[in-house]
Amino acid sequence: MKPLTILGIETSCDETAAAVLRLDEAGPHVLSDVVLGQAAHHAPYRGVVPEIAARAHVEGLDGTIKAAMADAGMSFADLDGVAATAGPGLIGGVMVGLMAGKAIALAHNKPLIGVNHLEGHALSPRLAEGGATFPYLLLLVSGGHCQFISVLDVGVYRRLGSTIDDALGEAFDKLAKLLDLGFPGGPFVEKAAKNGDPKRFALPRPLVGREGCDFSFAGLKTACAREVAALGVLTDQDKADLCASFQAAVLDIITDRTRNAMREFDTVWGAKGRLVAAGGVAANHAIRGRLEALAKDRNYDFIAPPLKWCTDNAAMIALAGAERLRLGFSDDLSFPARPRWPLDEAAARLRPSHKPGRKGAKA
Repeated sequence: MKPLTILGIETSCDETAAAVLRLDEAGPHVLSDVVLGQAAHHAPYRGVVPEIAARAHVEGLDGTIKAAMADAGMSFADLDGVAATAGPGLIGGVMVGLMAGKAIALAHNKPLIGVNHLEGHALSPRLAEGGATFPYLLLLVSGGHCQFISVLDVGVYRRLGSTIDDALGEAFDKLAKLLDLGFPGGPFVEKAAKNGDPKRFALPRPLVGREGCDFSFAGLKTACAREVAALGVLTDQDKADLCASFQAAVLDIITDRTRNAMREFDTVWGAKGRLVAAGGVAANHAIRGRLEALAKDRNYDFIAPPLKWCTDNAAMIALAGAERLRLGFSDDLSFPARPRWPLDEAAARLRPSHKPGRKGAKA
């Protein structure tokens, strides 16, 4: 195959990111990877403020792209295409990155690839050493998404289950906010849990023991809020015990739901499959450990991208763009930014609560 060099741009939430990646017969090679975080902007509000995020993208994106190109030692003329996240995400931020991608593609006569942010996560395990070959079962867990997807090939995805209320990353953030631990919440909750008693609080395990592989975290989040209200003034040990109990519940939920998803995936793969974890919550060491143990028990291989490529980044967007361009797919300059864009639109149509937008390029 002809080597492809792609600039990737990611601005879907609160990371401003740009990366340059080359895809050749040996696989993907990340030539540069620059991420400008916004945690300091949002920390006073203990959550992401969309207007602040969009403004920070506007202020930081040009410099981030310039740094990525300089780190790769390339000019725009050296690129084979420009890939930018076109959704789903906070629409203001998505528009900033997509418009920048369109401007570069137009000015330098390069193909534009509008990338589904979820596809970036779905393909991110292929950035790991040795990569991940198709097909594989993906558990995508982040601040905005929580779903099981059969990844059969580039552009061929089948959703097996998803959250019916909150994403897991959102639940981590809400607990951290309740306990005034800091933002983003996941790492703070995980750190506190190490010093806590996971059996102190009897928290619910929604949907555990039921058929299917959907998730529900709203009840768990509410139960934590009730415990906080009942305790009144919380000590550091109270906080650690609640974090440990919360994380123990999460591990039981994930184990039960993943086991069911594996049974469904077995009908696709057969004997031995691959379990892949991606998204920001996949950086949680306890969750990784539980998934790895479950995979071993089920005779699955467990694969996860390096921690730096679990959270939002542009290397995964560049990879998704390169894979699509390799197959001959690109988009015109009218390609829209989409706040909602399910990876498996056929599955989304079966769920009235989801509102998929207009279809984009299909692989």
